Amino acid sequence: MSLKNLLAVFFILTAPGLAAPPNIVWIIADDMSPDTGAYGQAQVKTPHLDRLAAEGRRYARAYSTAPVCSSSRSAFILGCYQTTTGLHPHDTENPQPLPAPYQPLPTLLREAGWFVTNAAAPGTVRSGKKITKGKTHYNFAHDAKTLFDGDEWRKRKPGQPFFAQFQITEPHRPFPIPESFDEAALAAIKLPENYPDHPLVRRDWYAYQRSVEVVDQRVGAILDQLRAEGVLDNTIVMFFADHGRPMPWGKQWLSVEGLQVPLIVRGPQIAANQVEERLVSLIDLAPSVLKLAGLPVPAWMQGQAILSGDFPAREQLFAARDRCGDAMDRVRAVITPDRWFVRHFSPEQSRLNWSSYKEDQYPGMPLLRELQREGKLAAFPAQWLAPTRPETELFDLTADPQSLHAIRDPKSSADLNARLDRWITETKDQGAKGDPTTEPYLADIQKAKRADYQRTWKKRLNNPEPTDAEKVGWWMKSYHLDAADAVP
Repeated sequence: MSLKNLLAVFFILTAPGLAAPPNIVWIIADDMSPDTGAYGQAQVKTPHLDRLAAEGRRYARAYSTAPVCSSSRSAFILGCYQTTTGLHPHDTENPQPLPAPYQPLPTLLREAGWFVTNAAAPGTVRSGKKITKGKTHYNFAHDAKTLFDGDEWRKRKPGQPFFAQFQITEPHRPFPIPESFDEAALAAIKLPENYPDHPLVRRDWYAYQRSVEVVDQRVGAILDQLRAEGVLDNTIVMFFADHGRPMPWGKQWLSVEGLQVPLIVRGPQIAANQVEERLVSLIDLAPSVLKLAGLPVPAWMQGQAILSGDFPAREQLFAARDRCGDAMDRVRAVITPDRWFVRHFSPEQSRLNWSSYKEDQYPGMPLLRELQREGKLAAFPAQWLAPTRPETELFDLTADPQSLHAIRDPKSSADLNARLDRWITETKDQGAKGDPTTEPYLADIQKAKRADYQRTWKKRLNNPEPTDAEKVGWWMKSYHLDAADAVP
């Protein structure tokens, strides 16, 4: 530890008349919508998360700033929109150091004498392998050895406040596929209207729900660790996800499904059984932590503290999607208490804009196209497969909380379009420039990603470029279905 940090710790521990700040823990799920019991999801068993909500505050309107991992994580660790910092493309191939004045939250806390860690959730095993490294997935160059003090918060000095992140790998794909399926639970799944009611879709959704239950088990293990060490009651615990669920019209899309996340906070000074209905963005978490730590919030942070002082009064939030892997697509959204507005900058593209990641991980992608080819796709979900899309879309969240049925309201659309233009200008949205100049050419990224896709399917079917029917057949077999089950 540097002399500067040692002096900061000494001040924290010895300054007379100052109350010790609470410890702060972030528990971050990977690709999860608010699909817990406390959020009204009856098909999953999440006792630990439900208890956390009962003992604290549940945020009913929390959203990520991007519907994909690295862009969202780059935003919330800085408290700043990823489009302002140039960290908007997902999976940056050649990450660069952060320009001044930006500094990630862990650095700001370490410099103030906090003990800062990042770890995988205790006991995490995926595909038979123990996971020991905590995910960062930031789109800027960073070294975990200098960004964090390690992965074990219990190694701090006596009395030293700590900020610990626990990364939960679930429910990111691939989902573990159950050996058997509860038929009653399968039938009870409430699929969104824009998904086909097909046995493969239901089984894929069932596997996602079971993966959410694993998230809950991991949360329980983390809380048990804090409780066993006697620090839980002096620790602010924040549970959230980096963006919405990994389904065809969720992850990577500026939809409610892609952006709305669970956010539950428990700790000192937070009363039990609270529900906050006002708008919250994940970039609010970094300034909230700094306020709780008694530290200044940098002027460049665009988020607003939600746990200290007055709750921020604002009329809207914003979100952005740019290149996701090999899928280039610039989209922006405005979220208000009762409206959801989306602007597509490439309306000439289909929503089926090729994503190698989705094409080798999502059974729903080839299934949608195959059902359409066979004339078996219902009219409403078929709309999502149209060859083009509207330049703008407007949804009434009061009547349509999942933002599925676009409405026509020229006055409201014009107002939200103007707000979006102002935000793009005021926040210096860099998405119009495309990728940073330090990134490879898009064609080279697409070639490399396509090769990954081909290797995956070569291994699965001994065919690097299978047809949709062949891919659906492989997924059906993987989910213990046969051809007779394929009829919707």
